[in-house]
Amino acid sequence: MNRIHADGVSATVAIAVAIAKSLAHAPRVRPPVPTPSPSTSELKDRLRGAGLRATASRIAVLDALQSASRPLSHAEVVDLLKDGPWDRATLYRNLIDLVGAELAQKVELGDRTWRFHSGGRSDHDAAIHPHFICTECGEVRCLPDVSVNVPRRGVPRSLQERHVEVQLRGVCDTCD
Repeated sequence: MNRIHADGVSATVAIAVAIAKSLAHAPRVRPPVPTPSPSTSELKDRLRGAGLRATASRIAVLDALQSASRPLSHAEVVDLLKDGPWDRATLYRNLIDLVGAELAQKVELGDRTWRFHSGGRSDHDAAIHPHFICTECGEVRCLPDVSVNVPRRGVPRSLQERHVEVQLRGVCDTCD
């Protein structure tokens, strides 16, 4: 009985040694590295180009802003990214960082809630133009074909330096 047990153990060891030797000489196959989608690469490039680190939370926040059809409040960004590992404070700091780097703008639409949308002043304000804000659903649309002529004299300096927001309010076609 002992002899069979000993043979069984030595046979198992012999098989394990043979497998180890064959694996040592086999070519190593590395798992495929996922290629980042072009949009993720573009987001990373935009962040790095603005002098920010391309962290996962910043990429997610910038992606959320770019995908949105209207400016988003901090609470809406938190709700959109609720499945991620980030807390509210991290997401808010990322929003503020994006504004500071001119990758996003912060706007107040009359309800004392800051909202954020992608694009800095240089991307967005080639000319002073109004925004239409739906009083029912909150949708915001640029009206670039509507121009606002600001005289150079007799107006506050902020108007002369083009630091101005013009808002038109009403009900959009969808809500009407």
